[in-house]
Amino acid sequence: MKENLKISIIDFLILGKIFKLIKDYLHMENTYQLAKRFREVILNGTWIANTNYKNELSDLNWELASAKIDSLNTIAVLAQHIHYYIDGIKNAIKGGMLDIQDKYSFDFLPIQSQDEWDDFLIKFWSDTEEFALLIEQMSEEKLKQVFVDEKYGTYQRNINGMIEHSYYHLGQIVLIKKILLKGTKRTESI
Repeated sequence: MKENLKISIIDFLILGKIFKLIKDYLHMENTYQLAKRFREVILNGTWIANTNYKNELSDLNWELASAKIDSLNTIAVLAQHIHYYIDGIKNAIKGGMLDIQDKYSFDFLPIQSQDEWDDFLIKFWSDTEEFALLIEQMSEEKLKQVFVDEKYGTYQRNINGMIEHSYYHLGQIVLIKKILLKGTKRTESI
């Protein structure tokens, strides 16, 4: 009976490698899922909101994106606001400074042409994909580490917060777009 319980050093090493592979797989699954959720809200998902930023913004001309309704932010400003945070957090993840501030997160020069709008969208999609790739490459340990300062929580908390923040403003964009398109149709039929 005791002979059956004997485990060699090689068996321990093999078991250790198996456990490491499982741990690595679970970690990859966690970062993969975070990156996937992030891409879904900005680039290609329909599971949560039945739409995403790219779907809502790509067919929008600069004039509609910049159209003002009462005291609401424009669609362009809301999109730039989300991009501001993506770009700032991305910079910090890459080891740079976190140099974004809430008080400046809605301060943008107005979009004044289709070329400016198209250039912004290209940068928005590109920075989003880069951000998602950085998430996928992040270690489990890094996800649990403090993000820049303890008051901000962990990297994982900030990534989840970015996803939630993006959905919040996506809802606003969808509603503003519906109001603008309804107004455009009404004006065209008169």
